[in-house]
Amino acid sequence: MNLNQLSQNLNILARSVGAFLKHECENFDVSKVEMKGFNNLVSYVDKEAEEQLVKGLRTLLPEAGFITEEETDNTKGDRYNWVVDPLDGTTNFTHGLPAYSVSVGLMDGDEVVLGVVYEPNRDECFWAYKGGGAFCNDKQINVSEAPALKDSLIATGFPYYDFGLTQQYLQVLGSFMGRSHGVRRLGSAALDLAYVAIGRFEGFFEYNLNAWDVAGGAIIVREAGGKVSKFSEGGDYIFGREIVASNSRIHQEMLDTIAEHWKGTDA
Repeated sequence: MNLNQLSQNLNILARSVGAFLKHECENFDVSKVEMKGFNNLVSYVDKEAEEQLVKGLRTLLPEAGFITEEETDNTKGDRYNWVVDPLDGTTNFTHGLPAYSVSVGLMDGDEVVLGVVYEPNRDECFWAYKGGGAFCNDKQINVSEAPALKDSLIATGFPYYDFGLTQQYLQVLGSFMGRSHGVRRLGSAALDLAYVAIGRFEGFFEYNLNAWDVAGGAIIVREAGGKVSKFSEGGDYIFGREIVASNSRIHQEMLDTIAEHWKGTDA
């Protein structure tokens, strides 16, 4: 498999789906929003975008299976699986906020080997494949060189339906607020990861995420020179529902800051 060529073809597909998202956002009818659960929004746009992606991905790599958010196709492959989020940042999209993205990762067994995150409003396509470096459009990118948490801007996400760990999380958030240049919440984990890769953020952390939220962006961070883990070293950050991504230099500080307050479901 030629991962470089596959990346190029995936970029074209992601841009096409992203153009569809941007067009639909300009005239979006909020009355067409459905609720998958409390504060868990979905629309015809999510579903149509995923159908477009799955159709194109089947052509790019016929032997691959799928792990999809909207369940257009969740037939697992023997070796390769596409992990697809057709619209990461649906709540932003439905409110007309220009912070959403298309996110796709390709897994070879348990390892993500290729990822693309496309943000249509700025026309920025972030992409990477194993051993090939990370890029934004045609320019190679690298993580920030900020040496410490005190020099860093941090991104996170807030829980929107499972509030059982809110107090722990607020304590963690407070610690980061007092030790960094600040904390931002964009509302798209895929974009948060892409922005760590390009150096706009030094770090990102969030819990209760799904594989499709992080698979595409995680490899872009790693190929840009960053580090990715769970809230502690080791573990499966793709399916483990919590993630810390950083420029590598501040990673241990981030883990230590989280560990001061975070007890997870054991609290």
